[in-house]
Amino acid sequence: MALLEITVAPLGTGDTSVSKYVAACHKVLAKEEGIQYQLTPMSTIIEGEIDRLFEVAKKLHHVPFSEGAMRVSTSMKIDDRRDKETTIEGKLASVKSKL
Repeated sequence: MALLEITVAPLGTGDTSVSKYVAACHKVLAKEEGIQYQLTPMSTIIEGEIDRLFEVAKKLHHVPFSEGAMRVSTSMKIDDRRDKETTIEGKLASVKSKL
């Protein structure tokens, strides 16, 4: 499994709030199969097979357009390990065990 951190930001909407766009993205995520996801204060982390993550990222990028945005900037960071299984919970547990 790979992890994808994604931030989808509508630009030029005339409003500083983006929570309605984040909520709309999470409604899309809730319907997707084969992935796990977690909302963070600054982004969303998605766990799944790498090809599936790219499919989901494309869908999320289009969400603000369907909500009326005319420009969207999407940033992604991928953690794709081949030496061992990686999960959202596993990464969190690793850090917590060292605190």
